[in-house]
Amino acid sequence: MSRALCWIRRDLRLHDHAALAMATTAAREVAVVFVYDTVILDTLPDKADRRVTFIHQSLEEIDERLRQYGSRLVAVIGDPAVEIPRLARSWGAKAVFAAHDDDPYALPRDARVGAEVELVTVKDHVVFERQEVLNQSGLPFRVFTPYSKAWKQRLTPEDIREHVPDMTRLSPTPPGTGNLSMKDIGFEPTSLWLKPGATGAAERLAWFLGQIDDYADRRDFPGVEGTSGLSVHLRFGTVSVRECTKAAMSRDSKGAAKWLDELIWREFYHMLLANFPSVTTTTFQEQYSSLRWPGTKADFDAWCAGQTGYPLVDAAMRCLNATGWMHNRLRMVCAMFLTKDLLCDYRWGEAYFAEKLLDFDLASNNGGWQWSASTGADAQPYFRVFNPVLQSRKFDSNGAFIRQWVPELAGLSDDEVHWPHDGLFAPEGYPPPLVDHREQAAKAVDLFRTHQPR
Repeated sequence: MSRALCWIRRDLRLHDHAALAMATTAAREVAVVFVYDTVILDTLPDKADRRVTFIHQSLEEIDERLRQYGSRLVAVIGDPAVEIPRLARSWGAKAVFAAHDDDPYALPRDARVGAEVELVTVKDHVVFERQEVLNQSGLPFRVFTPYSKAWKQRLTPEDIREHVPDMTRLSPTPPGTGNLSMKDIGFEPTSLWLKPGATGAAERLAWFLGQIDDYADRRDFPGVEGTSGLSVHLRFGTVSVRECTKAAMSRDSKGAAKWLDELIWREFYHMLLANFPSVTTTTFQEQYSSLRWPGTKADFDAWCAGQTGYPLVDAAMRCLNATGWMHNRLRMVCAMFLTKDLLCDYRWGEAYFAEKLLDFDLASNNGGWQWSASTGADAQPYFRVFNPVLQSRKFDSNGAFIRQWVPELAGLSDDEVHWPHDGLFAPEGYPPPLVDHREQAAKAVDLFRTHQPR
């Protein structure tokens, strides 16, 4: 064909790009297009949303690279179901190429686009999609360990090969002249704690590969830089999941094997969302769909603000509010505290994380919350409840992370900083504990016990 569009969404890079590689094979002239989706943007309450800044800066880099190849990014704002067909018609594109997206919002959006113009989609965001790794009965897995084993057995070099676009096919006369400004899209730029774009992703991956052998031993400690820091880049596709998988498999170490497992957890949650889309509104385990959470809005608000009286929980929530980031161990601690100590509906916390996290990914966020709430697939058993103080002593033993985010406790000893409520005088400005952990954990177990199958 003569002309085609490559519509980028969650794949904000030009290298190892399955849709762009397919487009430049099929068409003699290809334009790269991004739509600032007003259907999504209009729902964001914070006009300094970090995710918009990350996307915008990543697109700036893409436009600069396209310039080097004699082309430009085509960026527009509006409803993609309207804008993509309009661009295709006006430029004479015979087809639109894009990466698969199984998000519940994306499926009907893409169907609307496909009704107006030929839309060709290709796998890119995961190594294996929803029907590629099934159990012996041909059904989706519901437990991670057998899924992971089958995933690894299914993997071949072809599944993670690099997809190389033909940059000579990029159009010198695309139907656009570069990125829009933040003002054009109605948002304000804000500071980020990480470097966006494919360059930022490549630098972070290179750094992490120098630390990966220690990953299994360091990943649970929020006071040290022990995680990959690539979740944001995977979310927006500034790094290829194939590249990450190859990197994990290139090292023979406990740390590399553990990181591969974490990448497969991501695939597991995406598989679950694609096969069981109802998890976005109800519990994966059906017996808990009628569970009524007795938690209060006041307690939820205190949790959101980092004012629960439990130092590690408060430090984690304040870090999230200030940066848009939360360490994975702390996501579990905070989620379990909200659901098992405060007895609040996990969907409240899930929605709050969705609003705040720079790396928000619907599948991973929902999967993580339902795991912590004991309502999801292969979830934490309901009778195992994290003790937030013991978690604090184990994973932030010297209190470095707590002191960074809860300055009211900075002057306490390494022992007192985890539980500052036993002294004669309460720390000035720091709240007393909202609840008694032991009492609330027992209530949570009783609540779940009433919903067990008979």
